[in-house]
Amino acid sequence: MSASREKHSVFVGAYDAWLFDLDGVITDTASVHAAAWKGTFDGYLEEVSKRGRTRFVPFEVDPDYYEYVDGRPRYDGVDAFLRSRGIVLPWGESDDPPSAETVCGLGNRKNRTFKEILLVRGVEVFESSVAMVRRLKGRGARVAVVTSSRNGGAVLETAGIMDLFDARVDGNVAAEKKLAGKPAPDTFEHAAGMLGAAPERSVVVEDAVSGVRAGRAGGFGLAIGVARGEDPEILRESGADVVVNDLVHLEPVWG
Repeated sequence: MSASREKHSVFVGAYDAWLFDLDGVITDTASVHAAAWKGTFDGYLEEVSKRGRTRFVPFEVDPDYYEYVDGRPRYDGVDAFLRSRGIVLPWGESDDPPSAETVCGLGNRKNRTFKEILLVRGVEVFESSVAMVRRLKGRGARVAVVTSSRNGGAVLETAGIMDLFDARVDGNVAAEKKLAGKPAPDTFEHAAGMLGAAPERSVVVEDAVSGVRAGRAGGFGLAIGVARGEDPEILRESGADVVVNDLVHLEPVWG
């Protein structure tokens, strides 16, 4: 079943806050993250295979990226994917160099690659999503961006939309506040609190399975899945109330 292209009406008055994921919902940086993950993991898996420990099987965006790293905090994604391949590394420290053979080291290697790709590609935004946020704000709705990425601020600044949101919860905030990452609901709950809203009066807008699950786990009032080419049924099964392939298909209703 494909994501709906029909208009889905959402009664805005039923909710006090809208919480948007960043990569894949507001900005087209999910592809940049996927490319950075593939470059990082393929390089490491090749290193491991040369030691004779295992046969080289490349990291695949589908299903590996969507299953293990999409929407998760960076180090959690490293650990989850490597364990799926039977590789368990010491966690290490957040300041480990990219050359370190630790979860944190590989995560930092991925972050370095991400920044390199970002400098070359820049950041594209989904104009329909930005228009939706502006439309909501124009009618008094409170909006926040909630991302696992520690590069959230840099992405927003590069895209020229730093001032679009009333609040931002990114990987840096999560680390500072010791918030569990998606699929735990903690980051969304913190964002709703920053906007003075209860979870049941808040909307989660996500493209990742982990993010949709976080919205459902936190008892949020509405979970909207955005399936841009991915299997929309996975988002429905994860708890999305509505799944569309673009936010242009959402119709906010006031009254």
